[in-house]
Amino acid sequence: MPLEIELCPGRRIGGENPCFIIAEIGQNHQGDLEIAKKMIRVAKECGADCAKFQKSELEHKFNRKALERPYTSKHSWGKNYGEHKRHLEFSHDQYRELQRYAKEIGIFFTASGMDEMAVEFLHELDVPFFKVGSGDTNNFPYLEKTAKKGRPMVISSGMQSMSTMQQVYNLVKPINPNFCFLQCTSAYPLHPEDVNLRIITKYQSVFPDIPIGYSGHETGIAISVAAVAMGAKVLERHITLDKTWKGSDHQASLEPSELADLVKSIRMVEKAMGSTVKQLLPCEVACNEKLGKSVIAKVRIPEGTTLTLDMLTVKVGEPKGYPPEEIFDLVGKKVKVTIEEDETIVEDAIENHVKKVKC
Repeated sequence: MPLEIELCPGRRIGGENPCFIIAEIGQNHQGDLEIAKKMIRVAKECGADCAKFQKSELEHKFNRKALERPYTSKHSWGKNYGEHKRHLEFSHDQYRELQRYAKEIGIFFTASGMDEMAVEFLHELDVPFFKVGSGDTNNFPYLEKTAKKGRPMVISSGMQSMSTMQQVYNLVKPINPNFCFLQCTSAYPLHPEDVNLRIITKYQSVFPDIPIGYSGHETGIAISVAAVAMGAKVLERHITLDKTWKGSDHQASLEPSELADLVKSIRMVEKAMGSTVKQLLPCEVACNEKLGKSVIAKVRIPEGTTLTLDMLTVKVGEPKGYPPEEIFDLVGKKVKVTIEEDETIVEDAIENHVKKVKC
């Protein structure tokens, strides 16, 4: 199968396509629908390709004791974990409203299905692709059922080993070839020494027929820009309206100005990646004309003299003559005319010798 896949209608990833940038709203909306809409708009205005949430059907994601566990953190929205999560969980109708809003302003909309029933709902919602969060990457029954839905998949790899990722690839590929892996480290915020960007290139080597991306939880934008320069074709970053808000993800999220800078920097880097052909570019001609050097006569060279290296030197010359890289080719050639000391060696002065054509 080709390295490229169509992740969203009309939007391909992989190959020479631009990096697909996912603004992960997650649950940073504080359980407020209007804040969620504002964050979708921010994602759009900053240039992200997709606004993404996290959808759970809580009784299917957590067992009863997990939901009843006391939750006394400063980030808590309730006295136990269940109350906390219910405060942050939007209903099906609210998801439909958010999807309509995203469509209205022109940005792709999806969510991580955090359990099998959430995936069923997102499938019914007709999201363009499924995001598999790191917590479900080694959940093989979940992966199999999700892959069978036939939608493209973006699979994060936080907390997993290369062996597990190979198993994930072997499980998903025969069912649904339209997927990609994201290098990810599940820590919030993530310290640079734990990012391991080299895994991007390792994934590219081990899984050469799928796009590879990066999901970052670090602070700032530099590491994410570097990930794109290393070939990440999907980039996911959490966003927030205020890093000081209650919630454990806000510190590892980008505020609007940072998201805008990130998108701008990525698009600049993509332009800068350019071509693999090394040649004199049109933009370099002026500099070459002004400062490019030529082979110059170090001494007076009488007509009929056979050139030796000690007769020649390299300087910025007027007019232009043989470029420095051809100085050794001139050795052993005869001059047809007398060349005065410090004059440029020009083509018409050399017997049976022409300048090489640069490719």
